[in-house]
Amino acid sequence: MSDVVIFGTGDFGRIAHLYLEADSPHTVVAFTVHADYVRSKEFNGVPIIPFERLEEHYPAGSISMLVAAGFSRVNRLRSEIYEDCKRRGYDFISYVSSHALFWPDVAIGENSFVFEANVVQPGVTIGNNVVLWSGNHIGHDAIIEDHCFIASHAVVSGNVSIGHHSFVGVNATFRDGITVGPSCIIGAGALVMRDTDEGAVLSVPGTKPHEKKSWEIGF
Repeated sequence: MSDVVIFGTGDFGRIAHLYLEADSPHTVVAFTVHADYVRSKEFNGVPIIPFERLEEHYPAGSISMLVAAGFSRVNRLRSEIYEDCKRRGYDFISYVSSHALFWPDVAIGENSFVFEANVVQPGVTIGNNVVLWSGNHIGHDAIIEDHCFIASHAVVSGNVSIGHHSFVGVNATFRDGITVGPSCIIGAGALVMRDTDEGAVLSVPGTKPHEKKSWEIGF
């Protein structure tokens, strides 16, 4: 149980606050964003503190943090904020919904957020700063590396490895045993049947013809 400061006042930050208050032992005591993005004194009824002054109010060791930023720049924005907080000495929480089917031996890193209705099978490894939105299937012995964002209703089959900083869109499906390289973008509804190189962009055929050469890497 700990007091928590959430970095982020977008949709993810707002929703994370609701989940933590309703379904965790944590108490959200403040939000923080960089000073240029502070638009009011409060958000969701909780004070907003400019990040540049956070240590004056909540020094490292007095609270834990959750970086609730989305997948901008293929998750680079969230990872940069996470690393900045880490350099300043802050600890992080992770959250797993009580309504997720989460196998007890699953290893999960810090600053990760698992929404409801995720099915996470035995032997899975989830890295740091990972977001699993609602309703995904993560098959046995899969590896989700650091800084990934998996949107809703993806099917990640057994023994799949998804490289760091990758984004997976809604309803994407991965065949068992494949390896997705770092910083990949897997579009909504994509069917991934082969290993991919770093930075691949995979989409459903016909949706973006100019990206055909990229998605063919994985189909």
